[in-house]
Amino acid sequence: MTMIQTFLKELEQEALTTRKMLSRVPDDKYDWRPHPKSMNIRSLATHIAELPTWITLTLTTDELDFAASPYNPAQINNTAELLAHFEKSLADGKTQLIDENERHLNENWTLRNGDTIYSVSTKMEVIRMSLSQIIHHRAQLGVFLRLLNVPIPGSYGPSADDPTF
Repeated sequence: MTMIQTFLKELEQEALTTRKMLSRVPDDKYDWRPHPKSMNIRSLATHIAELPTWITLTLTTDELDFAASPYNPAQINNTAELLAHFEKSLADGKTQLIDENERHLNENWTLRNGDTIYSVSTKMEVIRMSLSQIIHHRAQLGVFLRLLNVPIPGSYGPSADDPTF
């Protein structure tokens, strides 16, 4: 199995759990945050929903410069919009997980803000980081939902709220 095929398989597997978690976000809690330093649920869930597009960004460019392209997240106001946005981002990310892109995985990709370089990594490492970010932020969302007494779906097995998985 190639790395591209591995990434596609993992993205599809993680999408199942991500979809379940995003579907639990209550429409009336999009502005809620557990702490003043935390993102609100809208920002966190939107970020999770948009992360698959980083695969396309990584495989079709050599860098992201926030000074030239500031982050402008979609304005999501309810869970139906959130899930639709995730599906659109997921489809976008899958468009570049094709065998022809295997040859680009060892090329460098830079994350910067003008002259400040945050990282230079291979495209393979950036895709891995993007998938890890989905998992990381999805777990963060799980904590937010637990604090709101929203039942948490199982991820890699049963949860206290979903014992049959």
